Amino acid sequence: MHEIVLGEVTVARVEEMHGPIMPADQFFPGLPEQAWKEHRDTLVPDHLGAEDDMVITAMQTWVVRSGGRTILIDTGVGNGKTRPAVDGWSHLSLDYLGNLARAGVRPEDVDLVINTHLHLDHIGWNTRLADGDWVPTFPNATYLMPKVDFDYWNPDNNPNIAGGINENAFEDSVAPVLAAGQVRLWETNHVIDANLRLEAAPGHTPGASVITLASGGDRALFAGDILHTPLQVTHPDHSSCFDLDPAQSRTTRLRLLGWAAENKALILPAHLSGHSALEIENSGEGFAIKQWGPLPRY
Repeated sequence: MHEIVLGEVTVARVEEMHGPIMPADQFFPGLPEQAWKEHRDTLVPDHLGAEDDMVITAMQTWVVRSGGRTILIDTGVGNGKTRPAVDGWSHLSLDYLGNLARAGVRPEDVDLVINTHLHLDHIGWNTRLADGDWVPTFPNATYLMPKVDFDYWNPDNNPNIAGGINENAFEDSVAPVLAAGQVRLWETNHVIDANLRLEAAPGHTPGASVITLASGGDRALFAGDILHTPLQVTHPDHSSCFDLDPAQSRTTRLRLLGWAAENKALILPAHLSGHSALEIENSGEGFAIKQWGPLPRY
């Protein structure tokens, strides 16, 4: 089974790539080394290197079928993009569209693309190169983007983007979709359908968001980048080096993990490889992983 059923919704995971991204002490500068050692058996090999301390992550898309529509949550890094700040993500040539096809999704089948935020690794496949121009990969889709992030990452509003991690990303992965008339901006929250709702979750970026699912008796949280490692479940006070506002990110993470524990919701973060989903429970003053809910990847 490559899909799970949550009420009236089905969910599949389509992976663009996975592997080591950076050393644990750099990715999470405040997280004690002892915490990584204590949880090493849980983290290795899917979330931490067996022979080193490199954090392992995945770039992936959640394929959600709800209310008769095909929905993609986040679109990875993308092929052929120039990424000066992340050389390993520049000019990729990956079979992401083939993986989508194996999940039964053609680009023209997609009704809705949701970018939880506008970091370069969540918007890359918004567009593809055609005859030298960036064009929407999903020609029939509406692209939902948080307005706060849209404004923040627009180089016209933010001169600091040049030379930063998101250099070129707005121009090649957002602007062409806007020009095609396929972007819809939202603020605070947005009802997608009877099963799914977008909610602001700031901290990682100013406009970061999550999607909550409530269908039948099932609950789920498409958690975006509130987590980059399972260790942030047991140590939720610690933010990653990529969180623009670590204090706000911590507040958001604690709130959403609390909701997930209280509602017995399946958590589906953007970047967990291997064990791609998990359920948590309250544990003293924090949280504990109750069980894993792995989804095979296409």
